[in-house]
Amino acid sequence: MRIGLLGPSEGDVAALGRASEFLLNSAKVHRAIYLGVDGALDRAVATWARKLVGDDPSDEAAWKRAADVAILGVPEQIDRFVASERARLRLKALEALPEKEGRTIEMFGDRVAVLIHDKALLDEEDILAANILIFGKNEQPLVRRIGARWFVSPGHIGAAGGIAVVDDEEDDIRLTIYDGAGKVASSEVLTVQRAAKMRVQGDA
Repeated sequence: MRIGLLGPSEGDVAALGRASEFLLNSAKVHRAIYLGVDGALDRAVATWARKLVGDDPSDEAAWKRAADVAILGVPEQIDRFVASERARLRLKALEALPEKEGRTIEMFGDRVAVLIHDKALLDEEDILAANILIFGKNEQPLVRRIGARWFVSPGHIGAAGGIAVVDDEEDDIRLTIYDGAGKVASSEVLTVQRAAKMRVQGDA
């Protein structure tokens, strides 16, 4: 699984849109999670969707567009419709933190990651349960191991960072942070010690 991380946009919705596009189209993530709590992702996605399919990017309007092109469209128009609708549906891979809880939990293999906007809101239960703690509220990218846990932030979206990819398709978890231009700023393997498995045999 390749999961993208988007740092807070600090009001720059256009930059957030470009970062989202990079994660979906260039980094080829399966999902991307926005670590801000300002509603900017909804605005960025709405703007992107309107560019793809017009003023009403809703699922309901998609059925009307499909009917129109099926009745009146030539093959080239049908091909464009299919491509644009696939791109629109791909936007559903962009997610924000849950509004109520303000945090979410992801599994990378058998390792637990807690994702939150502000690390100051982490409680003891969060910290004890997690191998990796990922947070958005940090101006610069940060990757730091403290004891058995990793603390990770992509930083705010801007020149230095704001974009990251967590990849656990191999045995290790690799974190790559990108700058605002989509260039690799840093890459690190997040080594997490697994609990030892014990087998107890009874008397023969």
